[in-house]
Amino acid sequence: MDGIQLPASPKTPGVRFVPNDGFLEIKGRSIPENSLEFYRPLIDWVESYGKAPAGETNLHIHLEYFNTSSSKCLLDLFKRLENVSGKVTIHWYYEQDDEDMLEAGEDYEAIISVPFKMIEVEEM
Repeated sequence: MDGIQLPASPKTPGVRFVPNDGFLEIKGRSIPENSLEFYRPLIDWVESYGKAPAGETNLHIHLEYFNTSSSKCLLDLFKRLENVSGKVTIHWYYEQDDEDMLEAGEDYEAIISVPFKMIEVEEM
């Protein structure tokens, strides 16, 4: 299975999915014109990856901001991770004083059955 590597833009996050390592990363800002169009290939990729995953899968989310339509797409992505076998962890990064981003991660954690690791950073 091929990985995904997308550069960040002012409106879309950078994406790096490395299937052999079980390393998935979404980093930057997520305010695309059409969130479904941007996230659909990522959601489909995770669904395919789930058929033959690495023994351990780690999704790293480093978002400084995301809009409402992106939040729905992220939830869909997280739900696909619930079906991946082996150890799966979502690493949710948030800036020290960004209580909204911490709360967003905690809200996802309450909905999704995949364990979250909240990671405070100085800045993104």
